[in-house]
Amino acid sequence: MKYIFVSGGVISGIGKGIATSSIALLLKSAGFKVVPMKMDPYLNVDAGTMNPIEHGEVFVLDDGAETDQDLGHYERFLNESLNKTSIATQGSIYLSVIQKERNLEYDGECVDVVTYVTEEIIKRIKEAGRSKNADIVLIEIGGTTGEYQNVLFLEANRIMKLKNPGDVAHIHITYLPVPSSIGEMKSKPAQMSVRDLNAVGIQPDILLARASRSLDQNRIKKLAISTGLEPEYIISAPDVDSIYKVPVGFEDQQLTKKLLSKLGLIEKNADLPAGRQGLKEWQGFVSKIDSALREPEGKRTVKIAIVGKYFATGDYTLSDSYISVIEAIKHAAWTQALNPEIYWVDAGKVEKNPEILKGYQGIIVPGGFGSRDIEGKIITIKYARENNIPYFGLCYGMQLATVEFARNVLGYKDANTTEIDPDTAHPVIHIMPDQEKKLLERNYGATMRLGAWDCVLSEGSGVRKLYGKKDISERHRHRYEFNNDYRQEIEKNGMQIVGTSPDGKLVEVIELKDHPFFVGTQFHPELKSRPLDPHPLFIGFIEAASKIKAS
Repeated sequence: MKYIFVSGGVISGIGKGIATSSIALLLKSAGFKVVPMKMDPYLNVDAGTMNPIEHGEVFVLDDGAETDQDLGHYERFLNESLNKTSIATQGSIYLSVIQKERNLEYDGECVDVVTYVTEEIIKRIKEAGRSKNADIVLIEIGGTTGEYQNVLFLEANRIMKLKNPGDVAHIHITYLPVPSSIGEMKSKPAQMSVRDLNAVGIQPDILLARASRSLDQNRIKKLAISTGLEPEYIISAPDVDSIYKVPVGFEDQQLTKKLLSKLGLIEKNADLPAGRQGLKEWQGFVSKIDSALREPEGKRTVKIAIVGKYFATGDYTLSDSYISVIEAIKHAAWTQALNPEIYWVDAGKVEKNPEILKGYQGIIVPGGFGSRDIEGKIITIKYARENNIPYFGLCYGMQLATVEFARNVLGYKDANTTEIDPDTAHPVIHIMPDQEKKLLERNYGATMRLGAWDCVLSEGSGVRKLYGKKDISERHRHRYEFNNDYRQEIEKNGMQIVGTSPDGKLVEVIELKDHPFFVGTQFHPELKSRPLDPHPLFIGFIEAASKIKAS
C-alpha cells in the first residue's frame, strides 16, 4: 500500500480538500483503488457538535459518521461512498489512546505523546486503506503548516517516510499572493511555508502552487531554488470558475505521471483499450459546465434562493454551512444545461418582508436546528406554497413545511415542533422517544438518527417517478419526526405522505400534488448528489424551477 500526504501552508482554506479530491480522481482514473482520509486537528471527537459557521457543514456518511465537509468533496469527485475510517480528529485519536491506557493495553508503560499518539495516527491511516483494500491512501492534513495543532500528523508522516521511503510521498499546497499595491506575484510566503515543513523533518515531493493566476517561469524558478524541488514538480494551481476543473488542470501538467513516478508505480489503464474512461467522463461533465456558463446572461439561468440562518460571520457571508446543497444544485442544473444563480436569503429578513422572495424560480429551506428565525422560514414556505414557487425542504425544511401546513391549511395557529415549543397544543413534529432520553442526559454527540436508512416510496407519487424505483436509501441527521397523530388529517387536506420507513411508521417524504414542485424530505438528499450522478430530487426541483418565469 502506498501513502500520499497532503498539507497546506500560508493560509487556511487554501483548497487542500479539493486538491486531495482531484488527485484521488486522477489516481482512480489511472486504475488504482484510492481511499482519501482527513486528519482533522480539532479536539472534538467528531464534527457533530461543531458550529457550522466556524467549521462548515457536517457531512454524514452511510455508516452514520459525522464528518468534515471535505469528505463530501472526496465522495463527489470519486463517485464513491466512504466510511468512518476516512476521518480522524485529534480528539478521537487522544480518546482512543486514553481508553487504551485505562484498559491497561499499554501494560503499565508511561504513555507519551510521541510514539503512542503517532502510532495511533499511523494505525488509523492503515485501517482506512484496509477497509477498502486500497492501493493508495491519500491523507489530507488539516490546518496550516507551522501551527502547533497538526504537528503530530506531520510527525506520523515523517516516521512513515523514514521507515518506508519508497511508499510515501508528500504534496504541499502553498499560496502565492498578488498584492494589489504591488501588482506582482510574491513567492516568499510559499518559500517560508516549505521551510516550516522542512523544520518538522519533511521535504515535499510535489508543490501545488495556489494563486489567482498561473505561475510564470520566474516564480517557478525561484520556488525550485528555494525549496530544492525540480521545476517539473512545481504544479501551478490557479483559481478556476469551477472546482470541477481542477483535476483537468492538474492532468494538463501531468501530475498523475509525476506522482506515480515518486511512488514507483506505473499507470494501470495506460494500455487498456478503453483508456482512462473515468477521466473522459469527468471531462465531459466539465464541458457541460462550460456550456452552461457561456450561455448569454438570463437565457438559460435558474435563480434559486436558499433561505436559512447559517450565513453570516462578521461582515462576510459564508456558503460552507450548506456546501452539499450548493453542489447538488449545480450538478442538477449543469446536467440540464442551466446556469444556477444561488442567492443567500436571511430568514429573519423574510419575516419582516416576504416580498423579498419575489422573482426567485425556486426556494430551498435546508437543514438546521434551533428557534432563531424560524418564523421567517415558515413565512417563506407559505409564500412558496401559495405562489406556486417550486419548494424543496430538507430535513428541518420538511418539518417546518408540516408546521406551516398545519397552521395555515388546518387552522392550528399554534402548531409547532416541540423542538421550538415543547408545550404546543398541536405538536405536528415531535421528538423521537429514544432521543428524548438522550437530551435529558445531555448526551449530544453522535446520538441523532444518523446515516443511511431505507425508505419506501408511494406508487404514483412525483417523487417516485423522479427516483424511478420504489425502494431507496438516504442519509439522515435529526432528532425530531413527523407526528403520526396528525397524519390522517394532514393527508385528508391535501399534503401527501409519499415516503415512509419500510414499516410505515416514520414519515420520510411529503409532497403537494397540485403544485409545480413542493417536496419535503426528512433525509438529506444533497449528501448523495455527485457530479456524474446528480440526485433525482434536485433534478426534478431544478427542472420545475426552470419553467417559472424569473424577474
